[in-house]
Amino acid sequence: MTARLPASMQVFERGWLSANNVLFIGEETALVDSGYVTHAPQTLALVRHALGGRALDRLVNTHLHSDHCGGNAALQAAYGCHTAIPAAEAGKVAAWDEDALSYRATGQQCPRFGFDAVLAPGDALELGGLRWQVLGAPGHDPHALLLFCAEEGVLIAGDALWENGFGVIFPELAGEPGFEETRATLDLIGTLDARVVVPGHGRVFGDVPGALARAYSRLVYLSGDPRRNAENAVKVLVKFLLLERQRIALADLPVLLASIPVVASALRMIGRVDGEPVHPTGYAHTRRVDRAAKDGSAVHAFNERPPVENDQYDALATWATNALVRASAARIDGPWLLDN
Repeated sequence: MTARLPASMQVFERGWLSANNVLFIGEETALVDSGYVTHAPQTLALVRHALGGRALDRLVNTHLHSDHCGGNAALQAAYGCHTAIPAAEAGKVAAWDEDALSYRATGQQCPRFGFDAVLAPGDALELGGLRWQVLGAPGHDPHALLLFCAEEGVLIAGDALWENGFGVIFPELAGEPGFEETRATLDLIGTLDARVVVPGHGRVFGDVPGALARAYSRLVYLSGDPRRNAENAVKVLVKFLLLERQRIALADLPVLLASIPVVASALRMIGRVDGEPVHPTGYAHTRRVDRAAKDGSAVHAFNERPPVENDQYDALATWATNALVRASAARIDGPWLLDN
């Protein structure tokens, strides 16, 4: 099917560091998801150009991972826009609990923002002169939301469904259920009769049955051995760091990985890297590494859990580097790992 969007909708496809932004222009203007903080100036420029002098009235987040809400603060400062977030995250945002919001856990940045309203499954809202249903989409994130316009058959899917998969199933890394929730969300999408999907990353697409088939296949693969989900998470987190920084010194990568709690959780599930046993809970605390962040990244903000250099993280860094190079997602240039 042709991936045609209503005239009141415009999608800014942003790549993989920043989530796609969906702009609505009607009686009110609205933006769904705001990208990563390092791209906030670009987000503002895109929105300003598209609005042609109008104000941005509303901001909506499908979920609160840093690549979807990192531009919230900048948009709020520029426009004072009314902001709606998933209801289950309201207390965390009000208290600005970066641990509960996952920013410390993933080593990612997100400037503090506020909110004016919450959205929960079963709610409805008007965007671009169209009625949108709010649906729950647990799996990648337990509190993620879908927005579906039945009249137009358009689904704003966030990271619940991409053209070729979906986002990392992070709850499984914390020992919480995620695979079955992902399946239930895919099942729900299959009932919606959507003709066009706006994913959180990648291009807008119309082959919804094909995308669902690929997503189910991916889920079977990941859930067949939970280590695969953990390995995928590590590769995604390293790629995200590369997208943000453009290059990382190979010698610094083990320390960087050791500073990210989600990576430690992934290591516990992986157990081995290239056949060698990995036991992150047993690493020696004989050498503390106290490196200040050169760029202010939240990766280095875990003072209560100082990063350490150890064989486990050395092995993981080597494995992740090789995996990304094999996938043509990165390259090595002398002492540097570079984004590809």
